[in-house]
Amino acid sequence: MLMLDAETRGELWRRLVEAIESYLNGVGEARVAPPLDVEAIRGALAPFDFARPLDPLEALDFAVESLWKWQVHTPHPRYFGLFNPAPTTMGIAADALVAAFNPQLAAWSHNPIAAEIEQHLIRALGSRFGFDPARVEGNFTSGGAEANHTALLTALTRAFPEIGRRGMLALRSQPVLYVSPEAHHSFLKAARLSGIGTEAVREVRVDSSLRMIPEDLAARIEEDRSAGHTPFLVVATVGSTSAGAIDPVAEVAQVADEAGGLWLHLDAAWGGAAALVPELRPVLDGAARADSLTFDAHKWLSVPMGAGIYLTRHPGILERTFRVAAGYMPREGSVLPVADPYAHSMQWSRRFIGLKLFLSLAVAGWEGYAEAIRRQTEMGNLLRERLREAGWTIVNDTPLPVVCFVDTDKDGRSAQFLEAVAARVVASGEAWISTVSLGEGGPALRACITNYRTGPEDLDALVAALGRARQAVETA
Repeated sequence: MLMLDAETRGELWRRLVEAIESYLNGVGEARVAPPLDVEAIRGALAPFDFARPLDPLEALDFAVESLWKWQVHTPHPRYFGLFNPAPTTMGIAADALVAAFNPQLAAWSHNPIAAEIEQHLIRALGSRFGFDPARVEGNFTSGGAEANHTALLTALTRAFPEIGRRGMLALRSQPVLYVSPEAHHSFLKAARLSGIGTEAVREVRVDSSLRMIPEDLAARIEEDRSAGHTPFLVVATVGSTSAGAIDPVAEVAQVADEAGGLWLHLDAAWGGAAALVPELRPVLDGAARADSLTFDAHKWLSVPMGAGIYLTRHPGILERTFRVAAGYMPREGSVLPVADPYAHSMQWSRRFIGLKLFLSLAVAGWEGYAEAIRRQTEMGNLLRERLREAGWTIVNDTPLPVVCFVDTDKDGRSAQFLEAVAARVVASGEAWISTVSLGEGGPALRACITNYRTGPEDLDALVAALGRARQAVETA
């Protein structure tokens, strides 16, 4: 039953391809979000006691039907939520190939082509961010959280070389790192899991555009040094999740240098794709000065989840951070000028993540991606125009296509009102948006253009749905 016969496989693959094509062609007509019915979902799963084998085609049909019915359709052109885009066609094909060929990316010698494809991409992407392709190192990760965690660990290793062997005993004082309130919360997790604790994470003040204030960063570093702590890491964000905020990277880099060469990490998981578009590239000024960088191909490059990337301009730091000796690992590549992936990353055995980006980039090219990103940016600008015309006020400041807005009427700016509007839009199935808190700026509705298929008609549908929801909430 684990290897089905050729006839059954043929029918299974045919039905699978039909299901994928049906979804790609029809998702735009579906509800964006499902009713959240726990009892119905568990009731549908209850017959699966696994006591008897199920017909393969019946099992496939159940999965397809259930995914249609019970998920937020992030590939929908009216999903204006988090950074979960419609996947590229070549990305889907790549994931299917990876599932079938099942490459093992622990030892280089077990799959040299997979390992080299990923390192080829590391060099190509590194050069886009201003890193020297002859020296840049990196790896593919499960997502941005793992890449950010890797950044914290490599920065700790540089600051406390004995920490890998002696653990917390190697710390001569409390390590501290610096983020803005807009930074991704994965740094809190990384601090907790690395053992330095969440109290080691310092929040630096931001300006009215939610950008880190370099002068406050310098003051916080000096304050911590005076208290006997050891600053070791500064995180600058390019394209925050909530509002698309962009820290002044070059100025932050200057503060990090003047403070004794603190490790500067650039979290460009989403906004880093601006490097591919000439008119957006200035948001990354100073990126080449970063010691490391996070970039997620499953965000603005639209490959299937998940495809995070960690890059660093410091050769050898990954090996010093992660390498362990294991006598059972293959050693055929030990005499070659290559690195085993398991010795350079948090993961050991892992999937061939890079193929979906490699094939997508090979077919679209840099210019194809630039065109897609440029169009989504244009849709973001158009959405701002449509919202203003409909009586909404834009409250964030970013060139990236994430739009935060409130009702122009003073009474329409409360968290209760905005949450009620978002809930009605989502419940209608017409679109998916959310609310965010912008610190001193207060609550806001948030809509992000995260799909290369989103067009003006989808923006008009969102604005209309917002209008109906606003009227219904006011009436209620």
